[in-house]
Amino acid sequence: MREFASAKARFIVHMRPDELRDVVRRDTDLAVLMNQLVDWGNLKADPDTSRVATVEEFNRARYVYQLTAAGESAERVLGEFDRTFGAAGALQSWALEDIVEQLHVILAQLALPEPDEAKTSLALTTLTDRFTGLAANAQAFSGDLQRTIDLRGVDADAFIAYKERLIGYLQRFIRDLVARTAEIAGLLDHISGAEEERLLRVVAVREARDIAPGSGGADGALDELLVRWGERFAGFRQWFVGAAGTTSQSQQLRHMAINAIPALLGVVQRLGDRRTGRSDRAADFRALALWFAEAPTDDDRHRLAAVAFGLAPARHLAIDEHTVDERERLPVPPSTPWADAPPVEISPRLRATGSYERRGAPTRVRDRAAERRVIAYAVEARRVELERLRGQLVNEAPTAIGEFPLLDADARGLLLQLVGDALAQRRHPGDSVVTHSIDGIYVVEVHPCDAGESLLAMDDGVLVGPAHRVMIREAT
Repeated sequence: MREFASAKARFIVHMRPDELRDVVRRDTDLAVLMNQLVDWGNLKADPDTSRVATVEEFNRARYVYQLTAAGESAERVLGEFDRTFGAAGALQSWALEDIVEQLHVILAQLALPEPDEAKTSLALTTLTDRFTGLAANAQAFSGDLQRTIDLRGVDADAFIAYKERLIGYLQRFIRDLVARTAEIAGLLDHISGAEEERLLRVVAVREARDIAPGSGGADGALDELLVRWGERFAGFRQWFVGAAGTTSQSQQLRHMAINAIPALLGVVQRLGDRRTGRSDRAADFRALALWFAEAPTDDDRHRLAAVAFGLAPARHLAIDEHTVDERERLPVPPSTPWADAPPVEISPRLRATGSYERRGAPTRVRDRAAERRVIAYAVEARRVELERLRGQLVNEAPTAIGEFPLLDADARGLLLQLVGDALAQRRHPGDSVVTHSIDGIYVVEVHPCDAGESLLAMDDGVLVGPAHRVMIREAT
């Protein structure tokens, strides 16, 4: 079947049994296999009269085989299963670039009085394929990343070796996603409802033109294609822009990637704790669960539970030999109430100190003053840095970007990040945006101006963009 599917991909319709001799074992009866596939409906057999030279050859059964629609569908499903079952997810920045490029092509075609059907259909089809692959790979990557964070099936040494590359990979994708999402949202704002309907009709009409006769009629097929393409484009718009009262999928993906970075650092810390011999509750419970699974009988499991969780009667304290002998002679059931049971005689030392043995000198407490000073210094340095940036960013009224009293590159970078995050949540170009920063420290307001440009002096030049007035204040 794989050979038939491969031949179909090479535009070969029919195949003869002798062409398949090289792909099966020599001791295999090829005719039996082919007839079985014909009985199952995977293949269709037609008489092969192209090589007949005599009457005997004409009477001999010779067939050529081709894939049926059911066989091709089954092979395609199995191939897709093999391809995706073990595939690792990825965050495809290149797919974002292709989506931006195809949106530019679509906008250029919509600007024409009569869009080119071939170019418009190719651009929208390519955009749909890239978006579908981006969403599917991002979902698979999220699952792989969560399994990595949960330390399920991850080798500790391998994880520590590649965690730096993984964090760099996430940071690079976050940067690309923020920039590309804002650009894609801006391009989608230029496609109004009427333009969207016009775009989808161009593609649906071209696709409906090649539908085979007897498939429900051209009008019915066209309506079905319009509905299908409308759902795809609505999902695409909602993925990048979002709907009223809901967060876009691109923003959720971005938050996932951002939250994964501290989670990965926490994984590194847990791995370090394991190596230094600290208690790991999750590992302990997994080992205990394995012991329960390997216990031969329920009685063994009950004893293991009693030992692991301390589920024993109150008379489990250490006692002297006289009391032990007395209990062996007259055993007391564990269900006996405490008030009705005979007293337990214990050593005076046990009663006074809680132990039979004399305790030695207690373990010396480690002096962690140096570590606390390092942590306090880092916290104070961070506080001073935030206070310095706050003095350059917080203002009392909307201000042009170029008028902020920025003194260094860190303040300029933070300002651009806050403004970029706010613009990424804007639905339409003329809307004002009020939002919180990701860390919740600042409230950012961005108001577009009617005309003009905003200028911001950078270390390597001047950044020019649409005019906006920005107000940043501390969140209460």
